[in-house]
Amino acid sequence: MPNNTIQLAKKYTALLDEVYQAASVVGDLNTSPEMSRAGANANEIVYPQMTVSGLGDYDRNSGYTTGAVDLKWKTAAFNYDRGTKISVDVMDDEETSRLAFGMAGAELMRTKAAPEGDAFFFATVSAFSGITKETGTITTAEQFLDALLTAWSRMDDDEVPQENRYLYAKSALLNSIMGLDSYKSKEILNKFANKKPVPSARFYTDIDMLDGKTAGEELGHYKKSADAEEIDFMILHKPAIIKFDKHVANDIIPARLNADADADILKYRKYAMVDAYQNKRAGIYMHSNAVKTTA
Repeated sequence: MPNNTIQLAKKYTALLDEVYQAASVVGDLNTSPEMSRAGANANEIVYPQMTVSGLGDYDRNSGYTTGAVDLKWKTAAFNYDRGTKISVDVMDDEETSRLAFGMAGAELMRTKAAPEGDAFFFATVSAFSGITKETGTITTAEQFLDALLTAWSRMDDDEVPQENRYLYAKSALLNSIMGLDSYKSKEILNKFANKKPVPSARFYTDIDMLDGKTAGEELGHYKKSADAEEIDFMILHKPAIIKFDKHVANDIIPARLNADADADILKYRKYAMVDAYQNKRAGIYMHSNAVKTTA
């Protein structure tokens, strides 16, 4: 269990040094809570997948050909179950002007929970079969713009609806194309229902989830896998994504109820899934950097 490293504040100081870090960038992809009622078992949900036969020749004597409907129920299992417990001594909290405990919780959400959730999402989606994957090296805004146009055209050819296409891109790349200030760049960016920059530390094709227990992993969190590639951008048709948080526990146990120490405790756990509909995998387009770098 790592020790708390809270530096006591002076009595006249009412501020803590915080880490600048963005909240989750994929929160807008969450699936409707109604999905929870579709589960046949406690650790999964099921969803319908339908295919229908095509048109046949109409005969003026016998009439229509007979079509078929194939309805199958697919299963998606929950694949994310992570959590931690942190405690702050009541004297540490008092001597930091009652900020330590509250800020520790905020730091956990912003600097650990949100980045890990994003990284898990992108790495999981990258591993799906049936999605469109391209690799290459993008170093300029013009190259990025060309890659976006290629991706948009590919999704058009795959008959992915143009509505609800979300763009997630490396911050540097997205900023570079926004800086072109040209009609062409504005036109392509305006095609997307939403566009967000993604910090590079969350944008890998694979990550290692640290268990917080074994040697070298005591601090938990995640790291880039040795064979992972850096993702340049990902385009997602939102209806193709299953992103569902079944259970999020964010509980506080006050010191007076803590039998082990005179400290307040924050418990956090998230039980969730990231998946995609089998028939909608064409709605996922990923471009990664062909050059693998060390994390």
